[in-house]
Amino acid sequence: MGKCDPDGPTPMTWLRPPGPVATGLTIGLFGGSFNPAHAGHRYVAETALKRLPLDYVWLLVSPQNPLKATNGMMPLARRLQGARSMARGNRRLIVSGLEDTIKSRYTNDTVRLLRTRFPQLRFVWLMGSDNLEQFHRWQHWRDILNAVPAAVVLRPGFVLAPLKAKAIQVMGHRITIVDGRRNETSATAIRARGGEAPAQVIHSGEMPTHI
Repeated sequence: MGKCDPDGPTPMTWLRPPGPVATGLTIGLFGGSFNPAHAGHRYVAETALKRLPLDYVWLLVSPQNPLKATNGMMPLARRLQGARSMARGNRRLIVSGLEDTIKSRYTNDTVRLLRTRFPQLRFVWLMGSDNLEQFHRWQHWRDILNAVPAAVVLRPGFVLAPLKAKAIQVMGHRITIVDGRRNETSATAIRARGGEAPAQVIHSGEMPTHI
């Protein structure tokens, strides 16, 4: 039996929560490679906090996204460091490497384990609209949406994604679309420039000039 086995005989008390836990709290789960973390990630998380009844957002830095190549993927420790720098100044943004701890590569496994380990919490899966188009390629994506509702924050270039996404067509009743001022930063563009994310230096009370 591996660690990521929410149906096992133990209550998984070995897994410590990334942040505060109390009955009735609603946690947004924002997973990704964060390769690198950037202002667009912070925008999605903070927009969700402003527009939705969330108490915290857990930013789950994935050890390795099954849909992304390992080539060009920075070490997990470096991506965690970058995500923490990006989230600095907002105590409601909590960066975690728990997927590495539980040895989970798939969101469905992560969601099932978290719901089992923390039944007193309510979870909402968060993503940018750039991920919505290919969400139906995720392993057991229907099970993810049946387990937790999802909120999709619109991103530049993917504003029309909800209109053509298979997930919306099949399970739109489980997905909320969140609009707001849009941030154009993407990890792909940052890597193409060979640079690091400017949002890693954002502190409390500051926002990037391009948001």
